[in-house]
Amino acid sequence: MVSFLSLIPAFTVSVLVCSGAVVARGDVLELGDADFDYLAAEHETMLVKFYAPWCGHCKKLAPDFETAASRLKGTVPLAKVDCTASPDTCGRFGVTGYPTLKIFRNGEDSSSYDGPRSADGIVHYMKKQAGPNSVTLRSEADAEAFVNHFDASVTDQLPSYRSPLRLSRSVLLFRPPRLSSKFEESVLRFTETVTTHTLRRFIRDNIFGMCPHLTNENRDKLKGQDLLTAYYDLDYLRNPKGSNYWRNRVMKVGYQFASQGLSFAVANRRDFVDELEEEFGLGASDGGDMPFVTIRTQQGFKYTMREEFTRDGKSLERFLEDYFAGRLKRYIKSEPIPEKNKGPVKVVVAESFEEIVNDPEKDVLIEFYAPWCGHCKSLEPKYKELAEQLYSDPNIVIAKMDATANDVPQGFDVQGFPTIYFARADKKDQPKRYEGAREVKDFIKYLKREASHIPVVSGVREDL
Repeated sequence: MVSFLSLIPAFTVSVLVCSGAVVARGDVLELGDADFDYLAAEHETMLVKFYAPWCGHCKKLAPDFETAASRLKGTVPLAKVDCTASPDTCGRFGVTGYPTLKIFRNGEDSSSYDGPRSADGIVHYMKKQAGPNSVTLRSEADAEAFVNHFDASVTDQLPSYRSPLRLSRSVLLFRPPRLSSKFEESVLRFTETVTTHTLRRFIRDNIFGMCPHLTNENRDKLKGQDLLTAYYDLDYLRNPKGSNYWRNRVMKVGYQFASQGLSFAVANRRDFVDELEEEFGLGASDGGDMPFVTIRTQQGFKYTMREEFTRDGKSLERFLEDYFAGRLKRYIKSEPIPEKNKGPVKVVVAESFEEIVNDPEKDVLIEFYAPWCGHCKSLEPKYKELAEQLYSDPNIVIAKMDATANDVPQGFDVQGFPTIYFARADKKDQPKRYEGAREVKDFIKYLKREASHIPVVSGVREDL
């Protein structure tokens, strides 16, 4: 690691940071329509969870949210709003799915929370949100400790006027020493004209480097790109040398493909066991002691490397050659195609989506649901009645898909349940989200307006 003070003999450094309610149980504040505005305004920074009691994801998040609230007590308050009891507040802040997490500053909706949802991740993320915009480093010891941090560091040099070098002001980005590599520079100097826009772009483009350590804290930022990830027993605290052994091999191969638009990362497989199983069908034992590799694109396409990762990197090289040549088969999470599917509401799974929903001869109304969703259960009898009334119409299909057990195709944005889309026969590339009321008569009125053919309701053709 190059000594920071070898670059400047005398300096000042500032960090550019990127990055009375009722308490029923524990330390999470409970807010509602009656008190949200004036209680939220009492806090400079606050994280609010908007939820529904029946929501499975909300129940899963609850213990981590409570633990984080206890650890952040006195630093950043955490609050929750039951949207079934306080619909006005949730409506004002555009909550459409659960759980929705938002950061508020002095009572104003500041931004959506895009950090991890583990207790450790929430604590780490919100401490940064509540921290100072910059700190001053006043000694060599301060500087060395700062640039040798676990994460990347960004500094603004302000040399002393007594400095014999009389250096001009400049910004440096220090990559974490644990991730140093011969494939990229450890220190980058910002050379453009200093503006907010150019600085943000410089940090955004360089903060993670060629092959960062993917964690629960940075996952959302890294996954907004076409990303290859190698998962193995990575542990930079206890075994940094062993952790970099496989990372170096990923970088060596990845360096050959760096110009083709694919990003690379390494991760501890134990941190992502649930995601790997749910999203890629990979168990904890897959790969053995060797890394296993996945690719997820911005479009949501997923690929897994089935050949064992070899120490010379050749298997990874072949995998990438096949990926860029378009020879890989996408991995799709799907329930089995039903053997019998003669009911009024057609059951769709990921493997049958193309055949049923994208059938160019059919108009299709499809509900994306979750088995635990209370609103979905309330809709079920009405949706079934709609399907029964349209059952004799050969041009319209009423369908449903469990979006928790199947991959939702691109073009269908499902953030909450139930979400309903209409895919017209002659416009399959332009599915329309249904935003109307959810009574049978409302669906029929919508289909009479949007369908490519006049609907046949209960065996009787309805005029427009």
